[in-house]
Amino acid sequence: MELRTAHVTRYIMPLREGGSLPALAEADDGFKYVVKFRGAGHGTKALIAELVGGEIARALGLHVPELVFLHLDEAFGRTEGDEEIQDLLQGSRGLNLGLHFLSGALTFDPVVTTVDPELASQVVWLDALLTNIDRTVRNTNMLSWHKELWLIDHGASLYFHYAWVTRKKHVLSPFVQVKDHVLLPQAACLEKVDTEFRTILTPTKIEQIVDLIPDDWLYWEGISETPSELKTIYTQFLIERVTHSEIFVKEAQHARKLLI
Repeated sequence: MELRTAHVTRYIMPLREGGSLPALAEADDGFKYVVKFRGAGHGTKALIAELVGGEIARALGLHVPELVFLHLDEAFGRTEGDEEIQDLLQGSRGLNLGLHFLSGALTFDPVVTTVDPELASQVVWLDALLTNIDRTVRNTNMLSWHKELWLIDHGASLYFHYAWVTRKKHVLSPFVQVKDHVLLPQAACLEKVDTEFRTILTPTKIEQIVDLIPDDWLYWEGISETPSELKTIYTQFLIERVTHSEIFVKEAQHARKLLI
């Protein structure tokens, strides 16, 4: 598995609805991307979550915009008038992450659009696996594009890596935050999806996805592990969660019963 790499050539505009100031930009391949910057508040950990979450979703057959590594040259952004944006760009030199811009896509509205039970269950299962706390009614992080549901913004996933010392307790977490998932009321096929997704998401597939993480994103202050050791920890975390998926599936089923 590999991701394409392109160079950012034009900063178009900030997307200020995101707390980390993502932006719309154009690259030297002629396409536009929503760029997630390594210099933003949560640094490369948010990019890792975006990359791993997005590629797991893709492996499971869900719609996710193409992810691309985007390189920012040292001189990029020096002429930007907004000091906050200039600082962000200067702090993001090197490899960043871009999501292919879905022109004309609409923000998913759960009041207007009904998602069928199987697809809803697939998204809920994915987010429970990833411990993604950011797919709520307030912020769905989904788009409607060409009459299909597309998943975006997995940067709030894998939050165990913000509490590295206590990470082991998160491995078997039931993920109680699933009660706030925007698609939980429709997720009536969780057991069926669990059986199917456990077959697809093999240890080999997980290892291949984690191996996409650039070593450059894995040098963290206060952490003694090497990039290779950190990739092993991510891989083992995800394998364990898939192996014991009945824990978060039961939690989701219980939370759903309280809603309907």
